[in-house]
Formats: sequence, C-alpha cells, structure tokens
Amino acid sequence: MGRKSAAALLAAFVWSTVATPVFAASWNDTEGEIRLVLSESYYRYVAGNAEEAIALVDAAFADYQATGFEEQVRAEISEARAQNIEDWMDYVKVSILEGKSQQEMRGIYNELLHLMRVTAGRLDGEEEPAAAARQWTKIAGEMAAILDSAAELYASGNPQEAKERVDEAYFQFYEKVGFEKIVMSSISGARAAQVEYQFSAVKKAINKGVPVPEVKAELDALSGYLKEDAAQLDGREENAVVVFISSLLIILREGFEAILIVGAIIAYLLKSGNKRGARPVYLGSLFALAASVVMAWILNRITSTAGGQNQEIIEGVTMLIAVAVLFYVSNWMLSKSEAEAWRGYIEEKARSSIDTGSMFSLAFAAFLAVFREGAETILFYQALLASTKSYINMIWLGLGVGAAALVVVYILIRVVSIKLPLKPFFLGTSVLLFVMAVTFTGNGVKELQEGNVIGVTPVPGIASVDILGIYPTLETLIPQAILLALAVALFVVQIRKAKNVKEKAL
Repeated sequence: MGRKSAAALLAAFVWSTVATPVFAASWNDTEGEIRLVLSESYYRYVAGNAEEAIALVDAAFADYQATGFEEQVRAEISEARAQNIEDWMDYVKVSILEGKSQQEMRGIYNELLHLMRVTAGRLDGEEEPAAAARQWTKIAGEMAAILDSAAELYASGNPQEAKERVDEAYFQFYEKVGFEKIVMSSISGARAAQVEYQFSAVKKAINKGVPVPEVKAELDALSGYLKEDAAQLDGREENAVVVFISSLLIILREGFEAILIVGAIIAYLLKSGNKRGARPVYLGSLFALAASVVMAWILNRITSTAGGQNQEIIEGVTMLIAVAVLFYVSNWMLSKSEAEAWRGYIEEKARSSIDTGSMFSLAFAAFLAVFREGAETILFYQALLASTKSYINMIWLGLGVGAAALVVVYILIRVVSIKLPLKPFFLGTSVLLFVMAVTFTGNGVKELQEGNVIGVTPVPGIASVDILGIYPTLETLIPQAILLALAVALFVVQIRKAKNVKEKAL
C-alpha cells in the first residue's frame, strides 16, 4: 500500500471515528458532524489530495448510514430523497476523479451540503425553505453555466472539450437528476424530445465547425428551453390531484404498450386452441418484471458512475431487439389469418401444438415488452418521488388505480377476442404488434441518438408523437418507413397466397 493510500485510509478512519455522533441531540447535529467531514474532503481536494478527498466522502457516507440518518430519511421522507443524497455523494467522487476545477467542485459540494441540511431540518420538523422547492430552476442555472463554458471553449478553439461539456450537462444533469423524466411526466413527451434534439443540434453544430455566433445561438436556445421548463416545474402548486394524475399517467402510458402486447399474444393462443402455450408467456412476463427491477438498479448505477450515455445505448439496443421479435411474431400471425391456412397449420403441427421456435418467439416478445416498459416505469417513478414533497401517498394511489385500469384493459382484450371471428382477430392482432414494432423502432433509434451512437438530421414540419415513437429526424423516420414498406409487401404476399389456396380448393 502506498503512502498516499495509507494517509487516505487514516484520514477516513479518524473522521469516521471522531466526527460520528453517538447520541445526537437532533438530526441537524448529525448533519453538522457529516458536514465537517465533507468540508474537510473539499479542502483536501483543493490541496491536491484527490485520494484523501474521496476517502473522506466515503467516511461521510458511512456516517450517514451508521447514525441512522439514511434509514430515517427513507422512513420519514422518501426512498427517493435517500437515493438522491447517495447519488450526490457518488457525483462528488466522480467529479473528484474527473479533476474538475476548484470553482466547480465548490458548487458541487455546496449542493450536497445544502441537500443534507434541508433534509436534516425536515426530519427535525422544520419546513423546507422556498429555495429548496425551486430545485429545477437551480439545476437549470447550473446547466446553463456549463453550456456557457462550452461556448467559451468553442470560441477559444477547443471544439472537443466544448462537446464534452454539452454531454456533461445532458448526462450528469438532465438525465442523472431526473430532469428529463419529470418534464415528460409533468409537461409532455414532445417537450422532452424537443430539448433532447436541441442538445443534438448543439453538438452537430460543434462537429460541423460552424461560426461561433451560430453555436452560441444554439446553446442560448437550449439554455432558454431548460429555464422555461424549470420555471414551469417549480411554479406548479403541488397538490394531491396533480400528483395523483402524474402518477396515473406514468403507469398508463408506460404499461399500456406492454399490456396490449401480452394481452394480444395470450388472446391469440387461447383463440387458436393453444391454451397450454399461455403459461410460457405468463412466465416470461413475470420474469421480465423481476428483470426490470434489476435493470433499473443497473441503469441507476451506470448513470451514477459511468455516465448516462451507456444507459441510452442499453435502452436503445433492447428496443431494437424487441422490434425484430415483434415484427417476426406479427408476420407469423398474419400468415395464419386465413382459416384454411390455420387448419393446415394445426394438422402440420399435430393437433394445435405450436412449434418450439414460434412459442419461444411469443414468450420472448412478451418478455421484451414488459422488460422495456418495466425498467422505464421504475425510473419515471423515481423522478416523480424525488420531486414530490407533500403527497407521496397520492403517487402510490395513482400507481394502484393505473395498475387496476391495465388489468381491465387486459380483461377486455380477452373478452373481445373470444367474440371476434378468426380472420379479423388474427389480422387485428398482427396489425397491433406491427404498430408496436414501429413505435419501438422510433424510440430505439432516439435512445441511440441520445447516446451519441447515431446522428440527428432534423426534418422540419413534423411534430413529435411520443406515444407512436414518431420524431422529426431522418434517422427515426427512415427505418419506420422501411418497416412499413416491408409490412405492406408481406401483407400483399399473404393475400396472394390465400387467393391461390382458395383457387386450388375450387
């Protein structure tokens, strides 16, 4: 072990031993002791001892847990607030490793200390100050400062560093603290898409080397969007109805696609006499729910340590895999839409048994639908919990009512499917899954655009339709157009096949 490592461990041990209160008179007292540790960490960083600074942050986090502070925050405020504090601790360490300037680090430490102070005060019965309630305005201001520094770097002939600063504003702030998701749930998905594409427009202008005034204009427009959204979010009067509706819309929006896909597949199996095949689909959906929790945790860890870019790539790849599976399943169902074709298929597969490959595809399609929506839903609720202070119970009520509504939708799909004739049902199910494939295509490409894997070419005159995955860029619209052309071609082929079968039968 090197001398610097030994010194860091010694510093951490001393502070965790001396600064941890055994019997704190109040949570403010506990926070005060932790504040001393974090303040010392900042001074060690300023002195050039990054390793010791990180060790002291770890010591402060250990105090936060050992004193029962964290447990009390989870119990009396929210899980999201406790997670927010932990995320800021991680962000301080990441910033130390990145070697941020003394001025930047002072702001980051102060943000964490402010959050700790407000939280301790709330536990001691104090009312949170108005400044704490205007959190999005403060975050937007910090992002604007980063974007201003990007403009300065570009003007001084450092385009790569300028682009990195823009990425920092997006991944470390807009995504990391839940700004994007709260805009989607409280303003609109179209607005969030507009902001995201403005981030892309800025980076595109930087990459093309356009004149400084043009880059500055794009950055100013982005800062304007952020400040407008922050003012709207902070200006909302928090009340039970608004919180309830926000929670309800999240579960309905995110769960509707999944329940449609799973319900359509199950109804298809029952309608076609393959009741036994429903079990793997149910199991795939249940496994996807568990996997969603794990994935949400992984994405949170990725965002906290390696940056949000990897999260976007993972989400984008998952959606595009789902596109391939849904398109295959849609075409497979379409091929069985004719009664004659279905009877022939049953005879070929020995009395209504679906072959292993097709059964796996159906179960996998259900898994991907639930998995993709499940992880996203958890992340949305984390953002909503973090931004709600007085009506946490209304979040859970909205979630419960929304889940019950989705169950009703599922039952309706089952009931309606029994009454529909065979051919219209198979055709309708095929079209539904195809629409879901088109939606996932747009969303998947958009996630990869946000992860800097795919470029952005705006298409004027087209509005974002978030629910259908339609966004005003060539990169999203072209794959969707290709998918549409393939679907039409396959539909024509199936019609001709059905016509030939009927002519032969005559």
